[in-house]
Amino acid sequence: MSQKRKPSASLPSVDRRAAELDTIAAVLPIDRRDELAELLTDQDVETLRHLVNEGTGDNTLRALTSDLAYLQAWSLAATGASLPWPAPEALLLKFVAHHLWDPNKRNTDPDHGMPVSVEQNLRAQRFLKSFGPHAPDTVRRRLASWSTLTRWRGLTGAFASPALKSAIRLAVRATPRPRKRKSAKAVTGDVLARLLATCGTDSLRDIRDRAILMVAFASGGRRRSEIAGLRKEQLTNEPPITAEDGTTLPSLAIHLGRTKTSGADHDEVVYLTGRPVEELNTWLEVARIDTGSIFRAIDRWGNVSKRTIDPQSVNDIVKQRAKLAGGRNISSGPLTAAYLHIIP
Repeated sequence: MSQKRKPSASLPSVDRRAAELDTIAAVLPIDRRDELAELLTDQDVETLRHLVNEGTGDNTLRALTSDLAYLQAWSLAATGASLPWPAPEALLLKFVAHHLWDPNKRNTDPDHGMPVSVEQNLRAQRFLKSFGPHAPDTVRRRLASWSTLTRWRGLTGAFASPALKSAIRLAVRATPRPRKRKSAKAVTGDVLARLLATCGTDSLRDIRDRAILMVAFASGGRRRSEIAGLRKEQLTNEPPITAEDGTTLPSLAIHLGRTKTSGADHDEVVYLTGRPVEELNTWLEVARIDTGSIFRAIDRWGNVSKRTIDPQSVNDIVKQRAKLAGGRNISSGPLTAAYLHIIP
C-alpha cells in the first residue's frame, strides 16, 4: 500500500496544514477542511496526525477535532490569539464565564456572560448556533477534551484546580435547566435500585447486567442500540473527581459519535463518575475485555463470547430484571437518570 507523501515544509503554512488535513481525511472526515486549516495551528494538526497514527478511534478523533476547532475559534475571538498550551487557569475561568451565565442577570448587565463581539464572531463562523448559555454538559465535555489534548502534548493544565471546579459548580446553579424525561415509562432512581438488587451475585451475568444498567442510567438515558454497540475504543479515562467529603471518584468519557439526538454537526460525549465507572471496570476486568465490543453474550456454560449482544438482548435483559424485581410497566427504551453522574 502506497503512503501519501508528507506535505513539503516549503508550502505556505495554511496550504501546508490543508494538505496535512487531507492526508488524514480518510480516517477523520472533515467537511470544513479549508476553514480548519486557517483556524488550527501547525501543532494542532500534528497532534491530530499523531492520534491517527496511534490508532485513536474515529469517533474520538471527530469529537476531539470538533472541540479543538471550537476552542481555537473562541480563543481567537476572545483573546485575539490561539490557545496557549498549557492554558492558564485564568483562561479556563474565562471560558466558563463566557459559556455558563445567568440569563436574568444578562438582562440588567450586558457585560455578563459572553461578550457580544465574541458571540457575533463565533456565530459568523457557524461555531455558535443556539442562543443563551451553553448546556453544562457541553462545557464539561469541551473542558475534558481540552484537558485530554493538553496531556497528549505532554503538558499539565489547571483543569483540576479548586477555583475552576467552584466556578463550574456556581455557574451551573445560575443556569438551571430542568431535566426532562425521555420516556413516560423511563427507569428512575428507585426503579433502578430494584433492578440492581436482582444482580447481587458475582456471576458473570450479574456483573455484566449491573454494568449495563448503571452505564445506561448514569449516561443520561441511552438507547438499546447505543448500549449494544459500545466498544472499548470509545472509552477515555478522565482525571478522578474529588467529592465533597474528600474522597476521589473514578471518571471516564464515552464518545458516542453522532447520535439521533446530537445532530449532524456534533459528536456526543457523555461522562460517568463514581459507581457506574466502578461497575463497568469490574465487568471489563472479569470478562478480560481489552478491545472491541464491551457488552457481550454469555453462553450457558458461563463463557464470554467475542460476539456483542444485540439491541434486542438489551431489551430482554431489562425486561428479565424487571420481572425478577416484581415490577410492571418498566420501559426497556431509554434508561433515564434523575441525577446525571451520581447514583444513590
